[in-house]
Amino acid sequence: MLRPTIVTTALLGVVTLAIAADVPPGATYVDPLAYDVLGPNSTWYAIRNDSTVGFNPTNTTTPYIQVFDPSFLSILAPNATIRSISSNPGFAFAHEAPIYDASNNLLFFSSNDGGPLGYNGWYNNSVVSFIYMTEVDDAIEAAGPGENVNVQITTLELADTVQMVNGGTGLYKGNLLFVTSGRALLPPSIVLVNPNPPFNTTVLLDNFLGRQFNSLNDVKILPGTDIIFFTDPTNGWGHDFRPEPMLPCQVYRFDPSTGQVRVVADQLYQPNGIAFTPDGRTVFVTDTAISSGFLGQTFPATIYAYDVDPITQSFKNRRVFAYSDSGIPDGIQLDTMGNVYSGCGEGTHVWNPEGTLIGKFFLNSTTAEMMFTKSGLVILDEETVYLVDVLAEGIQLGTV
Repeated sequence: MLRPTIVTTALLGVVTLAIAADVPPGATYVDPLAYDVLGPNSTWYAIRNDSTVGFNPTNTTTPYIQVFDPSFLSILAPNATIRSISSNPGFAFAHEAPIYDASNNLLFFSSNDGGPLGYNGWYNNSVVSFIYMTEVDDAIEAAGPGENVNVQITTLELADTVQMVNGGTGLYKGNLLFVTSGRALLPPSIVLVNPNPPFNTTVLLDNFLGRQFNSLNDVKILPGTDIIFFTDPTNGWGHDFRPEPMLPCQVYRFDPSTGQVRVVADQLYQPNGIAFTPDGRTVFVTDTAISSGFLGQTFPATIYAYDVDPITQSFKNRRVFAYSDSGIPDGIQLDTMGNVYSGCGEGTHVWNPEGTLIGKFFLNSTTAEMMFTKSGLVILDEETVYLVDVLAEGIQLGTV
């Protein structure tokens, strides 16, 4: 694909770009060469001392798609736009734990587990809901090109053993596989939930040899196996819905067939998102320590890559894959081309397999997670769920 034609104009002391050629109508091309040198008097230095402020040098109205490299265009549909498909202002109903049930065309997700718009904390649980993507498709067709829609979600009534769902993957042998952060003195856990009514629940794990975990965050299955890997940061304590942590922040391996659970990676500040390559040889783990406490700006907001030991399945040879320029790299997903997606401070960022930032789905608000569906890429943005028209497809996450 040819490099887009660009026109330069001056704005806020940086060079901004207007789009032409192959860039979709909902996207803007931002040439990295145009802002490699900002000069000593750039206003961006002061603005971006707060990492939650996104980099929007073209001053384009959000939401929109930022293209940093022409290769990003291969991900996007020809007329790609970002549209809202469900919203509930004042309630962060769409936060984490996306699981796509392709057979029923349902996308499951959880509400915010401890933030100000989550309505949950030491005394209140989060909720799990789903949206029927066929209804989304029908609403979009009726509304017309580029128009927002607002499709109703359905909230599940789950057992009391499910407290603060924060991560999810699957389907796992026909079930939704969730990890919970726990709430108050109720333990974090790994749970199976039937995706069909009455959504009965089975707890697989709720301790490390008699010790409660801190607050489980994300989970993935090692491709080609039934083995579950999950992260355990201290987010529950940081958001005041869990007691002081009693274990290091670590990544764990759990084999449900034997009951064995062990640590596969440590020396992380706040391990968060996790994702494997389809061959199971490489795993990505995000460290979101930048959101923690004093001098947080200097802590990691980093995606690390590890080799997965073929014998022990421990993680080894850690190296930096990417650093998020905005907020934290939270949940993480891969597409079939090897591109890596993560929810960050002003939207969803996309890096190519070498770790080069090639594009952003720029919402000007923090997103934690995203998921590929038959309808496109769904982005969870707390009070709003967005859909992006993409050609990219997600990798297989489930197991039979």
